[in-house]
Order: sequence, then C-alpha cells, then structure tokens
Amino acid sequence: MRDFVILTDSCCDLTPELAQELGLTVIPLSLEMSGATYHNYLDGREIGFHDFYERIRSGETATTSAVSVGVFEEAMTKAADEGKDVLCLCFSSALSTTYQSAAIAAKDLSESRPEAKFLVVDSLCASLGQGLFVYLCAQEKAKGRSLEEVYNFALETRGKVCHWFTVDDLNHLKRGGRISAATALFGTMLAIKPVMHVDDEGRLIPVSKARGRKASLLALVDEMEKTAIDPKGQTVFISHGDCLEDAEFVANEVRRRFGTEDIRINYVGPVIGNHSGPGTLALFFLGRSR
Repeated sequence: MRDFVILTDSCCDLTPELAQELGLTVIPLSLEMSGATYHNYLDGREIGFHDFYERIRSGETATTSAVSVGVFEEAMTKAADEGKDVLCLCFSSALSTTYQSAAIAAKDLSESRPEAKFLVVDSLCASLGQGLFVYLCAQEKAKGRSLEEVYNFALETRGKVCHWFTVDDLNHLKRGGRISAATALFGTMLAIKPVMHVDDEGRLIPVSKARGRKASLLALVDEMEKTAIDPKGQTVFISHGDCLEDAEFVANEVRRRFGTEDIRINYVGPVIGNHSGPGTLALFFLGRSR
C-alpha cells in the first residue's frame, strides 16, 4: 500500500504545532491590506493574528485570495515525486474557489502522473471546523487506514462537523453581504447578536438571535447540547477573533455541562476573520447532523 500525504489549506486554522504533529502539508491562502500582500501561514509569520485584528479595528480593510491551481499542482507534484499519493481536504466550496483549484490540479496531474492518486474532498467546513475535520481524517490515517478508506471516512464525516458561531460587530457581516444594512443598524442599536452555523452545503446561515454577548455565547453551547455525539469523549475546537477570554468562557461552559476534556482553542485566521471580524467566536464538534 502506497503512503499518502494529507494536504489542506490554511483556512483550517490549526496551530502550527498540531499541523506538524499530524504530518499535514498546509498551503496558505493570501490577503491584501493597504497595498501589501500577506500569506495566511498558520504561524502568522507574515501577518500576526492580533496585529491583523487591531488593523481591522482601526478601520483597515482587506481582500482575500484563494489558492491557485499552480500552487496545488506544485504541492501535489512534490508528493508524487516522493512516491506518495495525495488526499486534499479543502475549505468549503461555498465560501472559496480553493476546492475548485485543487480539483483542477488533481485532474491535470492524474493524466500526467498516472502512477499516483490525487483525491480531493470539499470539506464543506471553515476555520477550526475544517481543522477538526482534517484532524479526524489524520487520526484515521494514523490508524493505518488506506487512502481510499480515509477518503470515504472524509465523505461520511464532513456533514457531521457542526459549526456554531456568533459575531460581535454586525457591520462585518453587512460588508460581506450576509445581512442587510438595516439589519446591521437595528441589531447594533438593540445589542442583537446573530447565532449562525454552516449548513450542509458549507454556507454561512443565520439561525437565531440573542440579546447580548453572553447570551449569544451560551446559545452556541445550547446547540451543542442538542446534537453532539458523545460530548464528553470527543475533541472540541473553539476559534476566536482576538477574544480569548470569550473562548475560554465557552470552553469552561462546555466542560461544566458535558465534562469534555479535550478542547483546543485557536484564532480565526485573517482570511476568514476578514469577513467575520474581531469578536467572532465559533464552536465546533461532531453531531448527529449540522
């Protein structure tokens, strides 16, 4: 059985230490701010996460770019040159063209490198939801599963990775076209916080509203209580837009209610954070359905 690598993109928002531990190859997306281009590396080497959010708070704006076909081809070719196949797990196609780029690269290389296999999965996930999905697939690989077995596991599992999140400033969602200007205005005046999730097609969908920040954070844990599979025994991920105290509040609430022990916290990276803004808080877990 040929060895294979798991390839993903930086929208997984994993810590660099965990990505290394899992043996991942991670390709960075990029963003442009004030005329400069930065790659979204997991270690923040080109733009630090706190620095990014401070610049957003000060009024700077950014534009983001997906990974190109050529960059995927380069990474996949490197694996093939090492005698390895490739399983590529990509940022949701509903939010980025990154998956399409990977699929084109895989198709092209499968013709020129027939000795190697290149399988691509649309994760339908984002941020540490994608990170949790990749983590679970890497755990299967570590058990000695074949490329095809992990690929099938990925297809079976992606729809069970639950994403629940809230934002602190509705204006970022307004700029991204997620809500109307009127909704943002009145929501801000009334301290209304949206409770949102990523649906079965990988899209960001408003589900409910909470009055005040604390209520919105507790609402995320309420959603976990409704659908989580073995909440005590599973690994839970939490990502935040430069609001670590809120992330720790949610983590403590998850521990209190369910006895969950394995909870990982990290930043929402700048590519996704550009659209959700400072104060974003997201909870990710495995559920019966999204």
